[in-house]
Amino acid sequence: MKTVKNTLSAAGLLVTLLLALPPLVWGHCDTLDGPVVVDAKAALAKGDITPVLKWIPGAEEAGMREAFAKALVVRGKGEEARALADQYFFETLVRVHRASEGAPYTGLKSGGAEEETIVAADQALATGKVDGLVNLVVAEVEKGIRRRFEETVERRKHAEHDVGHGRAYVASYVEFIHYGERIYQDAVHPPSHHAEGAAPAVHAH
Repeated sequence: MKTVKNTLSAAGLLVTLLLALPPLVWGHCDTLDGPVVVDAKAALAKGDITPVLKWIPGAEEAGMREAFAKALVVRGKGEEARALADQYFFETLVRVHRASEGAPYTGLKSGGAEEETIVAADQALATGKVDGLVNLVVAEVEKGIRRRFEETVERRKHAEHDVGHGRAYVASYVEFIHYGERIYQDAVHPPSHHAEGAAPAVHAH
């Protein structure tokens, strides 16, 4: 029973951590099939910018409305002009969104090459079932903790042999301690707003 409770507790912790992650990480927002561009396509099709405003800070809204209006005008000048206008608006929107997250803009990317966690996160949102994502992340975190633990224990056996072995042990020890701390702190102290882009501080040990 204790094992079951521990497993459920770990799963709950990881769900909290995942929900605390910035949408940029979750949503592959710089891909052509990501949620930002999908909303941009819908906005251009309807001639209504509303669907994309949630992806940018309020301070950037006026500039984005201007970019949107220009794109609509150009879109009416033929198929080639439409494609160029769409690309211009997609890039402008994604660039501003990524800047709000404190991330660099490196161009729009084709979809289909997302990390496994991103695919699992999207599937969870699409199906309303998060078990697959939780299991995936819990398994990887457990492996990470166990690997660092085993390495630290092994190096501790030789830590007093000489300075080199001692330093190797300390390096493993610090990584082992901070790995768990990073995960735990992110889970119990989620950022107040995703646009802040600040990572939780890791305590000195």
